[in-house]
Amino acid sequence: MAKVVIDADECVGCESCVEICPEVFGFDEKEEKAYVIKPEGGPEDEIQEAIDACPVECITQEE
Repeated sequence: MAKVVIDADECVGCESCVEICPEVFGFDEKEEKAYVIKPEGGPEDEIQEAIDACPVECITQEE
């Protein structure tokens, strides 16, 4: 199963992933960065949409 990962150093805090898939992505208000709350994933179509929507391409799925 693929694991969802965000490169926090690259994240610009746009929150698009959180809006698209709140089941998997959260947002740290203090750090102003998104993070993965459910690394084992969730709805594949929403995760892929979040990956595609990320302006800095910092979301990946690793085997």
